Amino acid sequence: MFGFFNKKTATLVGVDIGSSAVKLVALSREKREITLDSYAIVGLPPSAIVDGHVQELGVVAEAIEKGVKICGSKLNLAITGVPSSAVIIKHLELSNAFSEAELEDQIKIEADQFIPYPLDEVAIDFEVQGPNPLNPDLNKILLVACRNNDVIQREASVNSAGLKCEVVDVDTFAIERLLTYINKEDVTGDDLIASIDIGASTMTLNVMHQGEIIYNREQGFGSNELTNSIHIQCGMSVEEVEQSFRLTEISMEIEAMLIEPFRDTISQQISRALQFYYSSNVQNQLTKIYLSGGCSSIKGLVELLEEELGITVELTNPFSNMRIQAKINKDRLNKDAPVLVKACGLALRSFDE
Repeated sequence: MFGFFNKKTATLVGVDIGSSAVKLVALSREKREITLDSYAIVGLPPSAIVDGHVQELGVVAEAIEKGVKICGSKLNLAITGVPSSAVIIKHLELSNAFSEAELEDQIKIEADQFIPYPLDEVAIDFEVQGPNPLNPDLNKILLVACRNNDVIQREASVNSAGLKCEVVDVDTFAIERLLTYINKEDVTGDDLIASIDIGASTMTLNVMHQGEIIYNREQGFGSNELTNSIHIQCGMSVEEVEQSFRLTEISMEIEAMLIEPFRDTISQQISRALQFYYSSNVQNQLTKIYLSGGCSSIKGLVELLEEELGITVELTNPFSNMRIQAKINKDRLNKDAPVLVKACGLALRSFDE
């Protein structure tokens, strides 16, 4: 059994290993107040992460190590995550009469029925979530399984950067944790809330009900398409394009020629993702969308989506309820915040009760 559900031992720095960058977030807590101590975003070459898998461990480790230096904190322990596309999550119900050892054996028997790989190639963990309210003799079990290689490569990337990877989480759990922290009343009620993350190569739709993600879908679309268009048509390097986006220093000419049409493409892709969601026999409509990722802060995108979808859309700021260390540039943080959602959700694992 692997440690997806390891209990926290100390404050952990969240390390989000994405396809175009690694993001680090270091938090601390005093009484009930959480503080953002430091953060870093370090770019990765396209060859480092391919289809969610670490291909160049040394390159990723070097980027994480650079991020630690940028943070300037004495960071020791870390938490990273595997993408939801690499994970199988199942909800089981098993007798509460099993001892801990018996339950682990039974979990392996159950897992063997739906995991399409030999069990010795898979990292498995489970969490007993309590008795079934309708049948107290049965415990509700959350089971998570992932290919060993996906876990080992990410863990090794963090360890090779001079940190100790204490926990490997799952992206969807990080999103649940972050949105619940931002607006617990919004997320844990009966309304259906969506989180849409527009990454470099993948757009992910998560739908939450009562604090849990009930629908997850990824599609191949992301900011790389816009970055490559600007790179080819305007003669800027990929690094220059990404830096210009982060600092919002894109020229009006590029904005009119390339960014505004791409904004319409984003709206179309999100509409398409929602059509898939609504066609999955779901009756209730979404009431709010939290938007995150590198393209989420494109000028006018939130307003366009609200007009096209008829739903409240909010740019996700994971630090809206936190105290910010004085050394952090607030203007820069406001621009970077939507990219740091997963890293912050991972770091919040330190404070799970």
